[in-house]
Parts: sequence; structure tokens; C-alpha cells
Amino acid sequence: MNNAAPETPGNRFELLVQSVTDYAIYMLSTSGIVVSWNAGARRFKGYEADEIIGQHFSRFYTPEDQAVGLPARALGTAEKEGRFESEGWRVRKDGTRFWASVVIDPIRDPGGKLLGFAKVTRDLSERRAAQEALRLSEERFRILVQGVSDYAIYMLDPVGTITSWNTGAERFKGYTADEILGQNFARFYSDEDRIAGRPSRALETAEREGRYEAEGWRIRKDGSRFWAHVIIDAIRDETGELIGFAKVTRDLTERRLAQQALDEAQAAVFQAQKMDAIGKLTGGVAHDFNNLLAVIVGSLDLARQRLATGADVSRYIDNAMTAAERGATLTQRMLAFARKQELRFQSVDCAGLVHDMAGLLKTTLGSSVTIETRFPLSLSFAHADPAQLELALLNLAVNARDAMSLGGRIIIEGGEATVLADQRHDLGAGRYVQLSIIDQGEGMDAATLNRACEPFFTTKGLGKGTGLGLSMVHGFAEQCGGALTLISEPGVGTTVSLWLPVAQEGPAEAQPSDTADIVAPSPQQLVILAVDDDDLVLTNTAGMLEELGHTVFQAASGMDALRMVEDGAIDMVITDYAMPGMTGVQLADAVEEKVPGLPVVIITGFAELPPQATSRPRLNKPFKQAELAQMVAAIAQTRTTDRFIRLAAHHPGDS
Repeated sequence: MNNAAPETPGNRFELLVQSVTDYAIYMLSTSGIVVSWNAGARRFKGYEADEIIGQHFSRFYTPEDQAVGLPARALGTAEKEGRFESEGWRVRKDGTRFWASVVIDPIRDPGGKLLGFAKVTRDLSERRAAQEALRLSEERFRILVQGVSDYAIYMLDPVGTITSWNTGAERFKGYTADEILGQNFARFYSDEDRIAGRPSRALETAEREGRYEAEGWRIRKDGSRFWAHVIIDAIRDETGELIGFAKVTRDLTERRLAQQALDEAQAAVFQAQKMDAIGKLTGGVAHDFNNLLAVIVGSLDLARQRLATGADVSRYIDNAMTAAERGATLTQRMLAFARKQELRFQSVDCAGLVHDMAGLLKTTLGSSVTIETRFPLSLSFAHADPAQLELALLNLAVNARDAMSLGGRIIIEGGEATVLADQRHDLGAGRYVQLSIIDQGEGMDAATLNRACEPFFTTKGLGKGTGLGLSMVHGFAEQCGGALTLISEPGVGTTVSLWLPVAQEGPAEAQPSDTADIVAPSPQQLVILAVDDDDLVLTNTAGMLEELGHTVFQAASGMDALRMVEDGAIDMVITDYAMPGMTGVQLADAVEEKVPGLPVVIITGFAELPPQATSRPRLNKPFKQAELAQMVAAIAQTRTTDRFIRLAAHHPGDS
């Protein structure tokens, strides 16, 4: 017989409150005496329960707040208006201050008599510090822009109305801020340019392509003309919606003697802008590309299984093709440059890998180029990610082809070398596989060679290269523990060498045959909620789960998912991590609050997730149906086991 005290809603509520660590939740008497104390209050106020219960809550306030009677006013407001809410400085036990969000609610009996107050406090010190840092940064940036006198730097709204004006704009355009704010920027163009529609075309180009750059005649307030260099950048919010334009105009009619120096300064500014933009976008581009890979791999996996049964696979083929087309513009770009990709290291047979790439290289490089390979009879295996190594070699081969405008021969050469301690600054001691791409192109002089691996530096001309190719390969080599070297001579050609560590183990085992990935329907059918803001990924994930025999509901956002969790009996939630408005981790936390114990799987294309996500089940993109099935089955089994243990604990006599 179970003699344990029956569990009541009150007991459960008390346990819930006591377990909360991110909020201080405690009760006050009608006069403000602390009568209860939870773990969250103890964590960030510093008092143990026996130290603070029975004390007046005003001790948490600063001396200046106490002096003006703020604690008493807070209780008075809560009693009178039914709630008191504010933010302000509070004091910990050790005397340090923290910025707190405070809510005080009156507690009354059924007859309306005041019994006390419920007080919830949240530590917002980090958020306030971040907001203050952002404010200071924005203020410094505003002062910087306003202090620039050699450039007109100002903002436009989406239709071209001027919304800001700096000192440089006033100096050489002649308008004060009061005269020009609210006017359309087209007034700076000549009559013939306005009639030809050049102002509107400039904004359309910037909106469509992200940037517009040109030179031409512009008009000052006094009617005189000056030759201007103009850049217009589209400014978008986090959802991608256009919110306006940043316009930078430079007067090139003056200071002609300093033209070269100013051009170099401008190039440095543009370089910094590109670096800043690419740094912010790298993680997002990597995630998008992994999304596309997830669709392609998953769709083809499903198509292969359905093809075996004679079913229609056109939907999955179309899904994969759409994703592949979207991914074409993302290939060979940001991951290696950012050093953020998650490499899958294994022992790689470099000679075999190059041999297997023969068809791809011939198709990509074209008929004007002949390819010659030189490998020794025996070459150690390299420690690398084979997929990324293929991409790196393809990048180098394309660069070699582009360096030979009239065509020629490209040599792919393999070798092995031993590096001694302190022999090279870029490599540690050990054995390395050296893969070299040798071309007969025009070569590079010393100045160009020194800058060849800089991000965005390119010798291919405006609009003909991103300047990220060698940066990508350099980043990949460093992640593998190796290096990239360049040898070039004008008129002779260039040799680019990848140095990769020799693998300690033997060759990677052969991958299992395709039939090993065919997954039988799950014996335990579940109701699963799939969540992703990308329609292709969502459709693909749902299709995989349905093929396993599960009932699947779909949600395109975290808020939609929460409503569906509240409305229906869901056994499991499988959600993307990176979603606008609410991340997968935030969704998981919200689900835990609404339905404690409901398992949530985080699917992600990022190599790293926030610390709070490490305790949750995670599935990396791209994934196959077998991996998804294994994850679902493991979680379902764990949940079943936990439920059995809980039942046995509550009813020991039944076991």
C-alpha cells in the first residue's frame, strides 16, 4: 500500500515555483515582510531562505529609492491598481547592484480581503548592459558620421526621401539639414538625368542587387555642378524587408592632387564594409545551404525508397531539383572563409579522390584546358573532409583555368613531405600530404602574391570574381591542421599547394550500400509536430516521418507550433533551430512550460548552438530518413521507459 501523502495542485505549484531559477518568485505580507523564498531568488539575490524570511523587502532597494519611499509606493500601487510593474536597480546581499524587472500582484481571499503580495523579479543586467553598449555604439557611429566632412553620408527612405544629413553633405551640396530633410534626393540630379529616370533606376538597382555605384554630374544648392562618385546600399531589417538606403557621395571635382590617396582610403572603407557584411551573413548562408542539402538528401532518399515499390516519386524529385537550383548560387562561398563549417574528418585517398573527380573537372573547366595528374605509386592518406577537399581542389582548378586566357595545361600533383619542429611558422612538426595545382598562366607579381589570400581580393576584374576562392581554401586547410602555399612568377605560372596532415589511421571504411538506408515503418506510431520556416525543409521532414508511419502536423513558425501543442495531443516536436521570431531552443523552452516532459528535437545546420541547447536531442543537417527514424525511436523508447519508472514509483505494490 502506498502511504505517501497525496499530491495536490498546491503541492505541484509549490514545487514548480521552488524549481524556477531564472526568476525570483516570493510572497510578501501586507506590510512587505518576506514570507517565502524560491531558488531563483536565492540564486541572484544571494540570501538563503532563513536569512531573508521575516525581513522587509525594502532591503532589496537602493538607499536612494528607500529614501523616497519607493517600496511603500510599489505596494500601494499594487493594492490600489491590482498590479505594480517597473524596472530599476536592486541590491544583492553582497551590496552589488543589478537591473531588475519587478512585478507585484496583490493576493486576496474570495471575499476580497488583502492577504499579501506575490512578487516576481527578473535579473535584466545583461540585457541592460547590451542595450547600453548598443546605444553607445550607435551614438559613436552617429558622431563619426556627422564628423565626416569629405563625404556626404545620409539615409533615404524606400522612395528616396532624405531622412538624415551629415556635415560633409552640407559642406559640398550647400543645403542645411533643415532645408533638405524630407526632400527627395532626385533634386541633386541634373534635369536631363531626372528626365531619363536615373534617380529611380539607381534605387531600383540598389534594391534588386543590394548596391548601386556610379559617377556623374550632381547639382549643388547654388546650381553649380560637381562630379560625384555615388554609392547606394540597400538597408534591410532582420526579415529582409527593405527599410531604406544608405547613400555615400564623394565630390571628385576637388582635391585632385590627393586623388590617389583618397582612392586608397575609399578602397579600405569598402573593404571594411564587405568584411563586416560577410561576417554577419556567413552563419546565415551556411544555415541556408545546409537547409538545401537537407532537402536534396532527404528527397532523394525518399524517392529511392518509393521507386522500389513503384510509387510516384515526382514530388520528391521536384523538391530536390528546386533546392538544388536555389543552392547553385550558394556554392563555393562562405563556409570555409568563415571557418565555421563542421568538418567530417576521415582518412582520404587523395589520388583516388582526384581520379574520381576527373569527369567533374573536365565538365567544369571546359575543352580549352588539358588536365595532367602526377602522383607517386604510394601516397599516404590525408586527414581531411573529402567533400570539402573536392570543393577546394575544384576552386583551385577554376582559378588556374581563369589565369590562362588562351587555355593550356593544368597539372594536379601529389607528394609527401616531413616538416621539422620550428621549420615553418604555418605548420607544426609532422608528415604532410602535399596536393598542388600548377598552371601555365600569366602568374602574379610580388605585390599581388602577398594579397592573393586576402578576402575579397581578386585579379579577375570588377564583377568577375568574389575574391573568396583562395580565402575559402586557406580556411579549409587551417581547419584540417594544414596550410596553403603560393608560388608564382609573372609570365611563368602559379603553383598552389594544399598541405594536409597525414592520417594516423587507415582508409575510411566503405559506405554501406543504398539498401541499408531503407527504413521500415516504426512499430510505435506517434503524433509528431514538425516545425520549420522553410517550406521545402518542412515538407521533406514531414514526408520522412509519414513514411515511417507517424501522424505529422506541420507548423511554419514557433508561435504556430505553440498553438498546435496547446490544441492537440502531440507526442513529439521536431523543430528547426534558426527561425525568425522564435528559435527552436526558445520554442523548446516554451513547450516545456506548457507541456512538461514533451520531447523536442532540435534540427540545425549550425556547427555550434547556444549552451542552453546542448542538453536537448539534436539532429544535424543534412540527414537521412534512417537517422531521423533512429532519433525518433530512441526518444520514444526513453519516454516510455521514464513513464514506466514513474508509474512504478507511484505504485510500488503493482510491480
